[in-house]
Amino acid sequence: MSPFCRISIVILLLLLVPIAAAAQAQMPAPQSRNNQTQQSPTIKGQPMQMDMPGMPGMQMPVDPSAALLMEVSSGTSAQPRGWAMPMVMTHIGNWQLSWMAQAFIVDVQQSHENTPRGALQRGGDKLSSSNWGMLSAQHALAGGTVMLRTMLSLEPATITERRYPELFQVGETAFGQPIVDGQHPHNLFMEIGAQYAHSIGKTVLNVYYAPVGDPALGPTAFPHRASAAELPQATLGHHYEDSTHISYDVATAELAWRSVHIEAGGFGGREPGENRWNLGFGPMDSWTGRLTWLPARNWQAQISTGRLHHPEAINSGDEERTTASVEYASGERTASVIWGRAYKTAGHYAVNAITAEGVLPIARKNDLTGRFEWSQRDELFADQPALESTLPRWFDISAYTAGYTRDVGRWHDAAIGIGANVSAYGMGNSTARDALINIYGDHPWGVSMYILVRLKPAPDTGVSH
Repeated sequence: MSPFCRISIVILLLLLVPIAAAAQAQMPAPQSRNNQTQQSPTIKGQPMQMDMPGMPGMQMPVDPSAALLMEVSSGTSAQPRGWAMPMVMTHIGNWQLSWMAQAFIVDVQQSHENTPRGALQRGGDKLSSSNWGMLSAQHALAGGTVMLRTMLSLEPATITERRYPELFQVGETAFGQPIVDGQHPHNLFMEIGAQYAHSIGKTVLNVYYAPVGDPALGPTAFPHRASAAELPQATLGHHYEDSTHISYDVATAELAWRSVHIEAGGFGGREPGENRWNLGFGPMDSWTGRLTWLPARNWQAQISTGRLHHPEAINSGDEERTTASVEYASGERTASVIWGRAYKTAGHYAVNAITAEGVLPIARKNDLTGRFEWSQRDELFADQPALESTLPRWFDISAYTAGYTRDVGRWHDAAIGIGANVSAYGMGNSTARDALINIYGDHPWGVSMYILVRLKPAPDTGVSH
């Protein structure tokens, strides 16, 4: 690992602690966790009178427009109200502020077998950090509520060589070449957006615009999804399910009526370029629509579809993407089942992915994690065009991941955990399996060992539990 990468990881850790400490210093002193109502901040005279989702003791504004904005995770995506959202809340004047942050420092070890001469290394070992931090500010405006939000990541510095190893993962490019068996870093600017919500009777109209943000396509992206909170690696189905969470020139209109949310919007369909430090721009040339249903406090379901204009830098054609998902959350006990389908107009074919994942807390300091994935991988030999032309268009790949995280300490509102997970892969029983065995071996595997630092207020503060 380069000295620059080491320095960036240290800076990231130093940034997390002052943010948490500053927010803690401005929080009103919590009362004991009993049946008494906690005194909470207001948004321009609107008392915080309703429990926030998953946070007994922390109150939510009565105004439905403010309540709607408090529920969003990224862009306009919602998760079950029963999730114990790990945030720190404070206020400056009439502005209500919410802070969230998370960082993994991960050492990845993977099997690597017979890599053909001239091909990219199939398996790999690497120390890197995946991370992000978010600040949102909410205020009453003209009978409704406005929210400003920014989300940043230091991954352009903490993930060197523009990728970290992940077997069977594909998508985007590094140094002009397609990434195979690796995951690209996220951008410095993951989101810069504004939303305005206004109640019209029992309906709430929400309008969202972001120079860089998350359109209404797919479930909440894996870096922010409750069921993936203890898993540092991206899902194999990321580019079929939720990869648009960093898009440019995003506009979404949403109508929320009771438990049903309907959204439609436009965005720039081209994936971000390799320069992860800058802001990209482009035409709003793609569209999306999403229907979300929150039938009960612990459940959420969504179905969405969209057309992405020329998303890949090195591949021609558009992509028609459809996703559906169901999420469950009760406190920190979470689970998701996600399906994604990508139809590629240039090749006139579709590929699918299914993900099932969850977190099971045990006692107060232990979390068991699991993820099952099945996906049709269609670019596994994109770095070897001559070989790719002789092989099937896609391969059926299964991945089984199990892990454990243990909270080992705290610093103000920052919780520190250590953990590991192990992944085993299946390559189907087709005649093309021999081609994969020659590259990956009979039983490919990967191990991730990590330190996890995240804003996670202690239960006795009455903030997150």
